[in-house]
Amino acid sequence: MLLSSKKRGLPHAHILLTLDSESKIRTKDDIDKIVSAELPDPCTDLRLFQIVTKCMVHGTCGTININSPCMRDGQCCKSFPKQFKDDTEENVNGYPIYRRRATEPVQVGKYSIDNRWVVPYNPWLLKKFNAHINVEVCASVKSVKYLYKYVYKGHDAASVKIQKEGALDHDEILSFVEGRYVSTPEAMWRLNEFNLSHKSHTVVRLAVHLPQQQPIVYQDGQEAQAIERAALRKTTLTSWFELNKNDPSAHNISYSDIPQYYMFDKSTTNWKKRQRGGQNVIGRLPVVSILDIERYYLWMLLLRKSGAISFDDILTVNGLRYITFQQACQEYGLLRGDQQWHDALNDTAQFQSPRQLRMLFAMICGFGEVEDVPDLWVQHQVSLCDDFVHRYSEQTGPHYALADIEELLTSYNLSLQKLRLPTVDLPASVLERVNFDVVEEQAKANSYTMQLNSEQRNVVEILLSAVYNNAADTPKCYFLDGPAGTGKTFVCSTLLHTIRGRSDDVIPVASTGIAATLLIRGRTAHSVFKIPIDLNATSTCNLKPINTKEADIWLENKINCVG
Repeated sequence: MLLSSKKRGLPHAHILLTLDSESKIRTKDDIDKIVSAELPDPCTDLRLFQIVTKCMVHGTCGTININSPCMRDGQCCKSFPKQFKDDTEENVNGYPIYRRRATEPVQVGKYSIDNRWVVPYNPWLLKKFNAHINVEVCASVKSVKYLYKYVYKGHDAASVKIQKEGALDHDEILSFVEGRYVSTPEAMWRLNEFNLSHKSHTVVRLAVHLPQQQPIVYQDGQEAQAIERAALRKTTLTSWFELNKNDPSAHNISYSDIPQYYMFDKSTTNWKKRQRGGQNVIGRLPVVSILDIERYYLWMLLLRKSGAISFDDILTVNGLRYITFQQACQEYGLLRGDQQWHDALNDTAQFQSPRQLRMLFAMICGFGEVEDVPDLWVQHQVSLCDDFVHRYSEQTGPHYALADIEELLTSYNLSLQKLRLPTVDLPASVLERVNFDVVEEQAKANSYTMQLNSEQRNVVEILLSAVYNNAADTPKCYFLDGPAGTGKTFVCSTLLHTIRGRSDDVIPVASTGIAATLLIRGRTAHSVFKIPIDLNATSTCNLKPINTKEADIWLENKINCVG
């Protein structure tokens, strides 16, 4: 359960329930018994009908009310009104499509509504609590990832502008402060010292490291002492080897399951047999990136092999000791075809965002020996496109995902065409400008321009003239200098909005990451120009002539704004 405090109103809870195996939802009839997305019959259950029409009807939107808060780009972000459907359809992109039969509309307030506007609910819960309770059947791991986003997104914050009335001084750093926002219900919760978190199970994080490569934590100047301490202390992995040498009863227990039966004593760095409480303990092996090749294959072996007494034992298969963990995996039959890449993407999809999954997909294509890249794309397309499908549609989402993958592949001198993936007819910088609304940019440009003083306006006019004047004698490189608080960033923002408002592209670049955050969609010079992080007298940019993708991005942009 996750309790979320809002800036106004009462808090609400996100609750994910896992049912007993005998009670799990397996058929369409099971779904219909628990969840309804229809208006009840007022003749047979008047109280439920009153609660549903009061609490479970989505606020009218679309063509009926285009100013509704849920409207995004002319469409409801929750996809209301839904389509009529005579029968429930199971597991469509992680959720069922609930039954919504076409019935006579009823009058709710000043609007006439039907089953297309009903938010899914459970009748028993609704009558018990007489409140808005949205109940959904979750058929994928997406619901877990959704809750984790809430847990790790941090506290609510509000940007506060502090300005003295009549003051002329403007300090860009002090004028905006991101402050912690604590609503009244959250303040009450904390003042009463109610628990902020609770775990039903203890999660034991298990080490996965190569021989003599365990992580070491040390303070500056104490490296030697830290190495000496590490040599004397065992990790959970090396201690597991010792346990298997001395305790035959542990031989049939895998590394990930060992915390259920043994407790790791940090003072002695030994596993000790549990006396009680093991049923509420979970062993967790951290997922290892496929780019960390040998450690990744060790991770695969640890998930499957029990009773190992050393790293050499893990490397030994059928009496033969192999040199690498990859060879051992091959001998075990774990690397048949592209299965390892499918496993890597499936594991990552459980806890990473679609953007991170696309980065991994590009890395696999760049570094891995993949036999069938198109099949890899088809098998994992839903996870790779999830964010774009949610934002746009099931038809256009894959196009944006492929465009993003195309951009990521440039780092490996690859393209969609080389990998026999579907090519997309989108401009090179589509992902940079896809979020910009030309009309909105024009409005911002006009607003910013009206706030310019005479000197700032003069700078903007000179720079815009240089951008759109193709004469050979027009200077194309300018240096803007001025004391802090004179509006240099404001001038740059005005330029960005103006050029984007004319449907042109611009790359805002800054020398540091902090400075890049001041520019709208800013990037660092190291990222854009491929400048090495560690510079010396012989350092060169890593821009390559064969990288036509980067060349297209550079040629399409009207201005490269460097801060």
